[in-house]
Amino acid sequence: MPKNGNTFSSFAAWRRRAVAHALQGGWRWAQQAGAVTAEHPGRLRFRRLGAGTRLAFPQGTVFGERWIEIGECCIIAEQVTLTAGMLPGLDLGTETVLTLGNGVVLGRGSHVIADTTITIGSDTYCGPYVYITSTNHSYDDPHEPIGRQWPRSEPVSIGPGCWLGTGAVILPGARIGRNVVVAAGAVVRGEVPDHSVVAGAPARVVRRWDPEQGWQPPLRTPAPKPIPENVTPEQLAALAVWELEQAAEKTAEVAEAVEAVEAVKAAEAVESAEAAVGTSTS
Repeated sequence: MPKNGNTFSSFAAWRRRAVAHALQGGWRWAQQAGAVTAEHPGRLRFRRLGAGTRLAFPQGTVFGERWIEIGECCIIAEQVTLTAGMLPGLDLGTETVLTLGNGVVLGRGSHVIADTTITIGSDTYCGPYVYITSTNHSYDDPHEPIGRQWPRSEPVSIGPGCWLGTGAVILPGARIGRNVVVAAGAVVRGEVPDHSVVAGAPARVVRRWDPEQGWQPPLRTPAPKPIPENVTPEQLAALAVWELEQAAEKTAEVAEAVEAVEAVKAAEAVESAEAAVGTSTS
């Protein structure tokens, strides 16, 4: 017969598993039900919310959505803040304040704070915790607390096709060109040319594309092979399976070669042992 302590422990473990299963299932349901899409915007009424776009649940702080336009097929991760205006309930006029192009990705915990115009070009990807703002505190008066001084605002523009690494900060007045890489943790202000890589705080250009010489300084790794045109997803999937099979065959060949080498070493060891025994006997 099992002891009472063992019975109680088994019941407690079963209860914990049941509670965990229920909580995880409920959370997955909440994530699905709480996501914001064009078909199910919930309480949010953006000026534009493109088809295929999804704001994951839970959302961060969102207000001023009447002055926010989000393009098609965007991915807005959890806890992302999107605001137009300094406070909720302000009348910002007739023009759009915050614009996200098609295919923009904002990583978890990112903030886009638009007190004046911010434009993010299509197919720009942001890692987690990226901070983009058009407003910064001023500190002109040394006798007044900085938080009480009127802030300064300048428009921000980020070109299409950019990649902003984790924790990057884009300050007011930044004008980032096309296909720019912003390194993780970089603090960007001013103008950044097309096809460049910036890093540091404040950020500076560390690599740039030259039409005649290519990337300068040269890349340390070979460029990935581009996907051929007119290739279907099914063909790509079949290619991936074939590559896995080839890798498995090579692994099997290596394993067979290792076994053969081990067998040879074992045979040589046996011969050496036999020779040693024969020598000692004689």
